[in-house]
Amino acid sequence: MALLEIVTLPEPVLRRKARKVTDFGPELQTLIDDMVETMRAAPGVGLAAPQVAQSLRLIVVEYAEESEDENAEPAEPKLYTVVNPEITRTSEETVIGTEGCLSIPSILGDVERFEAITVKGQNRRGQPTTIKAKGWLARIFQHEIDHLDGIVFVDRAEKAWKVETQPGQVLIDNV
Repeated sequence: MALLEIVTLPEPVLRRKARKVTDFGPELQTLIDDMVETMRAAPGVGLAAPQVAQSLRLIVVEYAEESEDENAEPAEPKLYTVVNPEITRTSEETVIGTEGCLSIPSILGDVERFEAITVKGQNRRGQPTTIKAKGWLARIFQHEIDHLDGIVFVDRAEKAWKVETQPGQVLIDNV
């Protein structure tokens, strides 16, 4: 596995609609593994293929749902790999949350997203998968799927601002 370079604006690949994945061979499997390693090292909770200069409809997401029981052990993060994802259902309810992005360092913004969504796509082997997500997980999926359509969070932000960070500091989970 290898760490990939995360491209930043104004890199053109971030503004293009990504191509549908049709080949689930070894090259895709290596790209998925490298994207997971890159996301974890960044650190982030999601990464879309265009962010590593690959115009493909592929995202990886890793997130641990928070327990409502404050005495519970922290949940293990769950890793999702979704190829050719599409949002097939959305809640009527929306929420505003603060997001950041590995491809737009040092900028945060308030973005309105659906509270709950259903995502359909394929897993890393090409088999159909369906994910029902709510809360922050739904926000992460919407953020990453936007990347596949050439949309970045600042395009949707009600307001955005610059922040000063220290090396290695995580900004709002980089979502």
